[in-house]
Amino acid sequence: MEKPTIILATSNGVGMGHLARASAVALALKDVAHPIIVSMASGIADLPSFMGIRCEYIPGRDRLWMPREKWDKYLRDRLLALIDETGAKVLSFDGVVPYPGVIAARNSNSAIKLVWVRRGLWQKKPQRFILGLQSGMMDLVIEPGDIARAYDHGPTSKRTDAVLTSPVSLFRKEDALSRDDARRALGLDLNRPSVLVQLGTGDSDVNQKMTAALEGLIGWPGLQVILTKKPIDKDGKSLVPAGLDIKVVRYFPLAQVLHAFDAGICATGYNGVHELLPAQVPTVFVSNIRGTDDQETRARWCHDFGYALRADQSDLNEITATIKRLQDPSLREQLSKRCAELPDTTGGAEIADILLKLVASAQPDDPKNIRFKRLMIQDHFNRGLRHVANLGIRRLALVYRRFNPQIILQITKQEPPIFGDSTDPQKLSELIRSTTRFEHLISGSSPTYRKRREEIAYEAYGVSVEITKR
Repeated sequence: MEKPTIILATSNGVGMGHLARASAVALALKDVAHPIIVSMASGIADLPSFMGIRCEYIPGRDRLWMPREKWDKYLRDRLLALIDETGAKVLSFDGVVPYPGVIAARNSNSAIKLVWVRRGLWQKKPQRFILGLQSGMMDLVIEPGDIARAYDHGPTSKRTDAVLTSPVSLFRKEDALSRDDARRALGLDLNRPSVLVQLGTGDSDVNQKMTAALEGLIGWPGLQVILTKKPIDKDGKSLVPAGLDIKVVRYFPLAQVLHAFDAGICATGYNGVHELLPAQVPTVFVSNIRGTDDQETRARWCHDFGYALRADQSDLNEITATIKRLQDPSLREQLSKRCAELPDTTGGAEIADILLKLVASAQPDDPKNIRFKRLMIQDHFNRGLRHVANLGIRRLALVYRRFNPQIILQITKQEPPIFGDSTDPQKLSELIRSTTRFEHLISGSSPTYRKRREEIAYEAYGVSVEITKR
């Protein structure tokens, strides 16, 4: 039997949680299906070369690569073109809010099954008011498990419309490198202590938290401080206090090299918690309170049950003092031993199995069958309802963004886009982050697909398009 194609789409969240979960599912699917990852997160640049899985970057609305009012249709057409090109039977979307363009793709192609991978631990943000409507427009809702689920009292916690799985993580004991091998892979000294710091930069308060965290590491003899992005503010000024040896690394997936670190300092996002703790890295969590993810609740659970330390994200002095405690080797040993008691994170394989079963249920009925005719009538009725509901969701989204505008990442050059199917991480990252529009194509795509993508780009950008391969 030919392997089915399953598209795993993700939004561009605050962190890497959406993309990391999709990657874990894709790896579990790899031997039995053809997974394709499409994402609005720039981190997708690292995936093709590492995973050997076809990927496509789709620019999010915040990139302003096209007029805002055209983006939903652009997203729909991109997804439909990819479905036609690959023969996909299932489209899975991992994100806080299923974009109207995602739902419109399902409405335009009744043969595709639409799945929403909806993380729990929501803060009480306005998006909660349309949870029921959005869930009802899906063929299936999956909730990836969370180790802190017992503390979840948010909008999704009492809902019964999702299939719950175990937590999802890219960390797997059998794939993780040993301490020395991981350090060699990162270019670290084998004999000096090392700490991984994964905190964001950007707004002034976030930058202050980064500096406060780093100050807590001062005085740790021989320490190597490892960051995944340059610790600088928007003006290029360093956020690093004097007296620290800083090294910025680029490695995907970090889950594979976590044994290199004696300790970690991280935001309390889904991805960080479900990688660092299963890897038994003694960690201080400094929550990011932006977005819908209730990181403070997750941090409290980790702290209360002795799996990690929680620093009050609103108190810079406490951040510094809590992180300074990591310099105590007995405390680090205590935290590491406690994390060894956590259950395995097998949610990626569980979700992969659910999606495969959904593919089987997507097989077409015999057109002569009475059941088929009944289903067709019901489907036309449902599609009409979904179309009306989707228009309502889109209007609500526009109203919400009017009062809660997204941060504009950059101003895009009003020039014809560059087309390319590069899988080189460095090159692909540069193209994605560029101020020039970039239309990414899955590797090995057909001339028909390239032509359709050209038509979609022309309509979205309103400029003449010439395909230039990069």
